[in-house]
Amino acid sequence: MSYQLTIDPLGATIDIDDGQTILDAALRQGIYIPHACGHGLCGTCKIQICDGDIDHGNANPFALMDFEREEGKTLACCATLNSDAVVEADIDEDPDARIIAVQDFQATVQRIEQLTPTIKAIHLRLDKPIAFQAGQYVQIHIPGVEGARAFSIANPPDANGQSVDVELNVRQIPGGAGTQWLHEQLAEGDSVSISGPYGRFFVRESAQMPMLFMAGGSGLSSPRAMILELLAKGCKQDISLVYGQRSRAELYYDAQFRALAEQYPNFHYIAALSDEPAGTDWDGFRGYVHDAAQAHWSGNFSGQKAYLCGPPPMIEACIGTLMQGRLYERDIYTERFLSAADAGNTRSALFKRI
Repeated sequence: MSYQLTIDPLGATIDIDDGQTILDAALRQGIYIPHACGHGLCGTCKIQICDGDIDHGNANPFALMDFEREEGKTLACCATLNSDAVVEADIDEDPDARIIAVQDFQATVQRIEQLTPTIKAIHLRLDKPIAFQAGQYVQIHIPGVEGARAFSIANPPDANGQSVDVELNVRQIPGGAGTQWLHEQLAEGDSVSISGPYGRFFVRESAQMPMLFMAGGSGLSSPRAMILELLAKGCKQDISLVYGQRSRAELYYDAQFRALAEQYPNFHYIAALSDEPAGTDWDGFRGYVHDAAQAHWSGNFSGQKAYLCGPPPMIEACIGTLMQGRLYERDIYTERFLSAADAGNTRSALFKRI
């Protein structure tokens, strides 16, 4: 059984299978509805029901409150149809966005590399090329684990905007069934199912402005892909990366970025360690990403586009520092993945976009 959904203000009508979410159906038709977590936790994909019978699914009560349900709002990532329907979504056009429909892929594990004690690089060969923009992510479907898991693509696409090879950097989360399986059971030669691309995290090249990337933990994946693509294309604007980890043991791809900074005069790299043991020979910045950026730019970030990727606390701290340093919402873009542990604590008091 399928239903028809009309999405305003586009006026586009699409078919939705029974049990398929509004967000999944829209993305597979190349229609982008703003979203972030994909699991009903953050509220980014909130839409207005104009007509029809809709099941709210497992939307978190903090992301979709009772009074909002009564007002006819729902979350596209959880909502399914019980009839034909009409919804209104906040859809903005972006001159730098490519229209790419989400697809399913079968992937073979080509290589698994231990990047740090807690992070592995999983290199996949897909059964067909995936078109994507550097900074986007895929969902990987893990046997025996409910729901897919999101991981940013750590490599850039080729000159044609696609790639048959995908690198995922996976940090093992204590108690996380998905990352535990990927770290402890997945082996070279295994097959996995993925879907993508997802996300609205990509470089706004048309702005022709200097770019500041701020990353923490395995959040380095998206900025790495974006920076490698920009440098390969001969970007002339200044590109800066401030990358933070707890200790040197967790600081992966550090040598690559140092080499790039030597090779490209317009690329600048700052590494920050927040918990490096005293007495080591580390002579770089000691502290957090936002502190390192504030010190380097003397608290003035105006005239740049900033791209933030990492755990929610890091992003919150960076947003506060950037805004205090005269960089505002229109020039700040973020990407963060939310787990069940983040439920009820997903809204920034400083910033509305995630």
